[in-house]
Amino acid sequence: MASITLGGNPIKTSGELPKIGEKAHNFSLIKTDLSAASLSDYAGSKVVLNIFPSVDTGTCAASVRAFNEKANQLENTKVLCISRDLPFAQKRFCGAEGLEHVINLSDFNTGTFGKEYGLEIQDGPLAGLHSRAVIVLDENGIVQYTEQVGEIADEPNYDAALAAL
Repeated sequence: MASITLGGNPIKTSGELPKIGEKAHNFSLIKTDLSAASLSDYAGSKVVLNIFPSVDTGTCAASVRAFNEKANQLENTKVLCISRDLPFAQKRFCGAEGLEHVINLSDFNTGTFGKEYGLEIQDGPLAGLHSRAVIVLDENGIVQYTEQVGEIADEPNYDAALAAL
């Protein structure tokens, strides 16, 4: 269980992020067109998992914008933005913002992704949502970098994540 904070108040997650060097667990999430997507769909590409509580918060929206801007310059890399938001909200946000270089995926229906990756928030006002984290995978799905952001209101370290590619 990771200890993180929300506004300085301690909260816990359901576990720990995958370890560097491990093969990432496959998952099934919902795309904005309501079709299913799995990690195996992106095999052969480097993958950045940008995970956050909700696209409707300022910090989460900023991380999607930042990764969208940087993803445009990355070769053979997919940026997957994962939250428990409804796919409709993800689609609305990216459409309104003109974000075309990230792929939004939702864990709204089961929350299984958050549980399996150890980042479901267990207590506090955001219980049930995902904590803010970044996981970078190589072309074979091996974890190269992880960051569990200590304070939910803080942005991740974009430069460190992209350097792991």
